[in-house]
Amino acid sequence: MSDFLDRRKFMKETAIKASGLAFFPFLDDKVKVSKVFSSKGKPALTYLEPRLKFGVISINHSHIYSMSQAVINGGGELTSFYCIENDLAAVFSKRFPNAKRVVSSAEILGDASISLILSSAIPNERAGIAIQAMNNGKHVLVDKPGITDMAQLKKVKEVQKKTGKIFSIFYSERFENRATERASTLVKEGAIGKVIQTLGTGPHKITPASRPSWFWDKKYFGGIITDIGSHQVDQFLHFTGSDTATVVASQVGNFGNQEHVQFEDFGDLMLKGNNGTGYIRVDWFTPNSLKAFGDGRLTILGTDGYIEIRKNIDITRKDNGSHLYLSTQKETVYIDCSEQILPFGPRFVDDILNGTETAMTQAHCFKTMELAILAQKNASKIK
Repeated sequence: MSDFLDRRKFMKETAIKASGLAFFPFLDDKVKVSKVFSSKGKPALTYLEPRLKFGVISINHSHIYSMSQAVINGGGELTSFYCIENDLAAVFSKRFPNAKRVVSSAEILGDASISLILSSAIPNERAGIAIQAMNNGKHVLVDKPGITDMAQLKKVKEVQKKTGKIFSIFYSERFENRATERASTLVKEGAIGKVIQTLGTGPHKITPASRPSWFWDKKYFGGIITDIGSHQVDQFLHFTGSDTATVVASQVGNFGNQEHVQFEDFGDLMLKGNNGTGYIRVDWFTPNSLKAFGDGRLTILGTDGYIEIRKNIDITRKDNGSHLYLSTQKETVYIDCSEQILPFGPRFVDDILNGTETAMTQAHCFKTMELAILAQKNASKIK
């Protein structure tokens, strides 16, 4: 089966089953939305009138739905999208009926009224789309990993510097998880003192039948650390407040999928930043019985306490996500974060309109991918 047909099959099955690492909020009344993305929380602001227009190019991963909704929450108007797969386009149009489907990406890139491009193309295609968009005067928000190798990173940085346009990556484990957002506030307020270390895990359910052929070949997504490990690298930099860091050690392996020789189902790494350290583990070994795509967790260790986040499920409490546990010198408490505001969308649109960096700095965006790619490139192979 060709990659074209494979990715159509993958997205269609994922949309219907909500399996693996993809979620499709608001697709259909008959489709149960993951509780992780359907809590009562609201965006920071609701804009009745659009503040900018944006377009979408390629929708090969379902993160495009939460990405688009975040920008809409921030005052963005989705006017058009380009997608070569008819079945994927039909689902997208149902969710965003006011967006016009166009016949080529050039039609969106050449539209002077559009100031922002979103993309969740196959990962190794995202940098190229971003470069085209920036060269056409557009800001960019891509799904992670937005960059899959050092050559792409160099080129994207050059074009971003030349054009002055924002190149941003949607790290959904931080921007779309309410407990993680609450932890940001607690750390900023000094609830656990100075952060010493982050410990992040990113387990995923593999669901082989739903995966396209390119899923099994790391040349399309950069490898397990470049891909899902970039989430944890982002959080390490964010919570430690580090702006420089080195990869102390990294390793990858293929323990349960040896029939796919270009695939990795396990990876871990250690990081040392100028303001803290980090350990990260990612894998594809989540059991099918778990009522979530992965029991992702983040522990933030401080001098006066620690925070533990159970992102998608708490197997001791509930099947939903966004759980936060806080232990300080004064108290140990559980915090339900289902009402937590998610400010990324409004902040990101503000940054485009005002030339600010409130959602994520450009330096942080690039440093995250640089560290993930280096950790992947230099990882030892374990058996």
